[in-house]
Amino acid sequence: MTLPVSSWVRFIGLSYCLLSLANAAVAADAWPQFRGENCSGVAPRANPPVAVGPTNGVIWNIDVPWSPSSPCVWGDHVFVTTYANYELQTRCYSAADGKLLWSKGVKPSRLEPYHITENSPAGPTPACDGKRVVSYFGSFGVVCYDFNGKELWRHPLEVALSGGGYGTGTSPIFAAGLVVLNRDQDRDSSLLALDAQTGRTRWETPRPDATGSFGTPVIWRNDGVDQVVVPGCLRLKGYDLGAGKEIWVASVSSAFPCTTAVVGDDWLYYASWSPGKNDAPWPSWQSMLQRYDKNGDGQITPEEFPDEERPFMTGADVNHDGKITREDWDAILARNAESRNELIALKPGGHGDITHTHVAWEFSKGLPYVPTPLYYQGRVYVIKDGGMLSSFDAKTGATFYLQERIGAEGSYYSSPVAAAGRIYVASLAGKVTVVKAGGDKPEVLHQAAFGDRIFATPAIVGDRIYLRTQNHLYAMGGPGKSS
Repeated sequence: MTLPVSSWVRFIGLSYCLLSLANAAVAADAWPQFRGENCSGVAPRANPPVAVGPTNGVIWNIDVPWSPSSPCVWGDHVFVTTYANYELQTRCYSAADGKLLWSKGVKPSRLEPYHITENSPAGPTPACDGKRVVSYFGSFGVVCYDFNGKELWRHPLEVALSGGGYGTGTSPIFAAGLVVLNRDQDRDSSLLALDAQTGRTRWETPRPDATGSFGTPVIWRNDGVDQVVVPGCLRLKGYDLGAGKEIWVASVSSAFPCTTAVVGDDWLYYASWSPGKNDAPWPSWQSMLQRYDKNGDGQITPEEFPDEERPFMTGADVNHDGKITREDWDAILARNAESRNELIALKPGGHGDITHTHVAWEFSKGLPYVPTPLYYQGRVYVIKDGGMLSSFDAKTGATFYLQERIGAEGSYYSSPVAAAGRIYVASLAGKVTVVKAGGDKPEVLHQAAFGDRIFATPAIVGDRIYLRTQNHLYAMGGPGKSS
């Protein structure tokens, strides 16, 4: 769809394109945001080591306060977010030796609800553009610093109430002089674009039907227009980057999507899965009462859940009245009835509802819960909990292999990344597996256990890979030593 655009907007867009070309050489030494350039997960010019491990080729290894957010890198600057000393912190480390160059924090008036073992108030990954770094915190809003740690601007926002009280998961991105942020919440969801230089709102588009989603926006050049593609509850949508106007919608998403879309050549790929369908059905309300309603009053309070289940199950309190009732459970089951757990490929050019017109192919097995798909060398790869890797032909959807085990079981929160013909995947239990790209089955080149949980997606720059575990930040890349 080609939308009417004024001449001055066209001029600004062309100017930003020229600036992007001018900065291409710098970007070659960067991993500027979640999953790198446009959230692709690919470092096309990099050649990181194969034998990564806690003692293999470690250039440096430092202690870092825990957060599930991933590192982003630009030149000698490695940026992370964390929550420490009651502050929402943006930290900058030296890529050369891991030295802390600066740490800046903001203190929120109150913290957003979040899952205490699986998330933190500093869940989103920061983004950088060569001059500035921005961090988004659901408890505060967006704050921007220069590369020396000087605060340039801040854009406070209402405290977020994410789907199920899990905590914020989406990350900001830079695009055409904007900072773009997806703020899907239990209510008052919106897609927000801020001026990258001033932090002022350029546009904000309400997303009233988007609740319980955690994906990060990506940019898709579609039908001659730069579009912001954002996943949401039950639907994937595309918006005009210049004005925020919705262009298309596809009802191809799960009820509680955690993943991000990915662009491959001219097509768009998206996979999402959440419990509630045939492979992981939600129990009936009656069975919930039998299991948890200890006092027999026909409703379930958080205290009635076992300690280990409470953080997960209290998210079922849809109307936030402090208890789970039949009304809450019926709302969840109704949403799940519309849910589509699928991997899909979208062709460009669609306007309006493109669910039945632009889905080139779809597949419903081997789906990831949290990790985003990887498009690499004409294939789409997905990693499913249990350590099962699948590979598909990007244009036809034909399977090269399906749900092949790679020897690292358990859950996966980190998304796969790729460089130099290799795919790097990290399990939540802390095992990193390096797989050769291509082939009729996954060929494991290397595997190492870090002995620490891994939530974050690795960053690949040049001959290095930066990996954040629950307690450490590693730089690995050939000869080096642990510090």
